[in-house]
Amino acid sequence: MPRTSEPKLISGNANMPLAKAIARRMSLHRGVNVGLVDARVERFNDGEIFVEVFENVRGEDMFIIQPTSNPANDNLMELLIMADALRRSSAARVTAVLPYFGYARQDRRTKARTPITAKMVANMLVGTGIERVLTMDLHAAQIQGFFDIPVDNLYASPVFALDIANAFKDRMEELMIVSPDVGGVARARELAKRLNAPLAIVDKRREKAGEVAEMTVIGNVTDKICLIVDDICDTAGTLCKAAEVLLENGAKEVHSYISHGVMSGPAVDRVTKSVMKSLVITDSIQPTEEIKKAANIRIVPTAPIFAQAILNIWNGTSVSSLFEADTLGPIYDGMYAAE
Repeated sequence: MPRTSEPKLISGNANMPLAKAIARRMSLHRGVNVGLVDARVERFNDGEIFVEVFENVRGEDMFIIQPTSNPANDNLMELLIMADALRRSSAARVTAVLPYFGYARQDRRTKARTPITAKMVANMLVGTGIERVLTMDLHAAQIQGFFDIPVDNLYASPVFALDIANAFKDRMEELMIVSPDVGGVARARELAKRLNAPLAIVDKRREKAGEVAEMTVIGNVTDKICLIVDDICDTAGTLCKAAEVLLENGAKEVHSYISHGVMSGPAVDRVTKSVMKSLVITDSIQPTEEIKKAANIRIVPTAPIFAQAILNIWNGTSVSSLFEADTLGPIYDGMYAAE
């Protein structure tokens, strides 16, 4: 049943620009001002996090916008404490909007005596009283099964497809979608299907964590414009190495489309100096000034898709409709309008 009041948004400190952008988009759609709930999320001198909500949220449908990106532990605790504050303030429902779900790479036991931290985080979120999760491009889709509450996992690929169709509109027949490893084939295949483009794979073998020993290209990339597709770019070592291997195998150009630009350590410097012509990331993680200044890094906004997803959840309508380009195109307000 549609709700009579407006959805209420609240944000921690993880990505305030994105939260404000989502609020602006929702205001545009609703024709009324949808602002962020006035609150303070701060730290005591010893690092403890304190949250105070200054507005009445009794009976409201609350959406907490908080990616659990670096610093992951601080941002996760902010999310949990905000959820507790809202539940104790009699909010009708609390939905966690996590544009980036931290700890998702720890989704299984890779060796003896290791944790499954993604499941532990899921338990913590549910235990705090969160009733629904909205996220984007989970590292592993099965993480949705770690929760005993509804999880809506949006995909960046429809947004990327719109961007690619605009950026390479005169060279679509030259495109080749590339998965940087065997584990990401399903994600790359999905985008390749949307673009009606062929698929190649870079098979990598590691001697030890963080070091790639050998890379082999599976597929013919000669004279192709290669688009590497992945969900996370952390230190960018594998990404830059894959770009070099593709060019060595005859690729004409290499570009990358990555959902979450973690970009830790030397990542920005590596990308800037790499043979990649461009790296496209979303703003699911707040980009640093260094990222914004990098000549070959471009940021695609996620506020339109998140704003519409929040409205659909609030209205009780389909979220999966946002997976289609026909639905998503108008939401991006002609940003990638076909000519």
